[in-house]
Amino acid sequence: MGDISLEIDPVEIRPNAEIRGVITVSYPGKYDGVVVSAQISDSNEHITYKSSNGKPISQNVARLFISRDTMKEGGRRAEFTAAIGFVPESEHEVKFRASAIEQHKEIDSCIVFARYEAAAS
Repeated sequence: MGDISLEIDPVEIRPNAEIRGVITVSYPGKYDGVVVSAQISDSNEHITYKSSNGKPISQNVARLFISRDTMKEGGRRAEFTAAIGFVPESEHEVKFRASAIEQHKEIDSCIVFARYEAAAS
């Protein structure tokens, strides 16, 4: 395991369902914060970040930056919620990536995959 980990729940995502993410950083050195991004395969659609550490996010952002100053457990844990709004015609793979950042440089990163599909009828 590296210096950063990411957990996504659920890993089988449905349209407009809440996605919960938890980032844990064990990096012993200095860093500014973490960046979370998501890519939906075979799609031009985007994920919408809803909250960061319990605070609502008012604007749409392609990548979510969470400052170490706002992270829990002394800058070691961050939480976010997100959603995907479009109704897919087929299954898509969603790649979530969390990176620890120090002065615009990536220290370490973690990738987690999920599935996105319409609810079974």
